[in-house]
Amino acid sequence: MGKCFSSARASTPTPMAKEGSTVPSVIFKTRVRINSKDENPFDWKDVTSDELFKGKRCVLFALPGAFTPTCSSFQLPGYEKAYKEMKSLGIDEVYCLSVNDAFVMRQWGLKQGLEEDKTLGANGFKKVKLLPDGAAAFTRGMGMSCVWDTERGFGERSWRYSCVLNDMKVEKIFIEGGGITPNSAADPYEVTDEKTMLAYLKSASK
Repeated sequence: MGKCFSSARASTPTPMAKEGSTVPSVIFKTRVRINSKDENPFDWKDVTSDELFKGKRCVLFALPGAFTPTCSSFQLPGYEKAYKEMKSLGIDEVYCLSVNDAFVMRQWGLKQGLEEDKTLGANGFKKVKLLPDGAAAFTRGMGMSCVWDTERGFGERSWRYSCVLNDMKVEKIFIEGGGITPNSAADPYEVTDEKTMLAYLKSASK
């Protein structure tokens, strides 16, 4: 099991994840579908990193925020379109992570036109799964916490990165700009797109 990270902000930031790093063990506060006629037929469910990633090979891409331009216009749609091809290349699941809560992530997915999984107990959408890291525990554990306060007023969010997680270990990681830039005015999107990820998965499958 990976190191456990709480939502309390650490005094010493965790080093940025690299290939071979262990995925942080955190609890994601998710919402799952229940049998209810309520307009919001969901209940809370805690899901751990181990449940998502242990014994599996997954693609995870993280971005600064739901509903933001680059994330909405390019990154999420790109991975959604490439979902089946990634699965055919030995990937068990594809996750999109953001420092937003479960309510925001669901509404963003609906706005993006993602097909919702309406079976009882389902946690989100049929293709790319949206992971709410509302307290930034996973983001901090990956060493990817970035603060935009004077710039944009986002507060603490995730720096943009994408990775392949293989049985709780980082197999491959792509980090925009090569590292974190607090209050970055630029929004780099050069190495975390679905095409770069597909190229890696194809090369790794040879």
